[in-house]
Amino acid sequence: MKDIYQVIKQVRLSEKATMLQETNNEVVLEVDRRANKHEIKQAVEQLFEKSVVAVRTANYDGKLRRKRRADQGQTKSWKKAIVRLKEGESLDLI
Repeated sequence: MKDIYQVIKQVRLSEKATMLQETNNEVVLEVDRRANKHEIKQAVEQLFEKSVVAVRTANYDGKLRRKRRADQGQTKSWKKAIVRLKEGESLDLI
């Protein structure tokens, strides 16, 4: 992963992500599955111009789904990154 614009896919907004942002100054992102913690840190620091203290990642497997028929498919697998920003900095998402 060389291009920082391919590392971060989207920001995940949920109740838990909002709580993490308010209490721990953390942002929850959906990132490319092949990206490692160093690449995620560099991408956040360059794109959002914020200082990153720590990065935690988690891989999620896709779920089996059926739509109106007996055959089934699977949703995409994805990777979540929880990025802690330096104290005093924040990222306005809304």
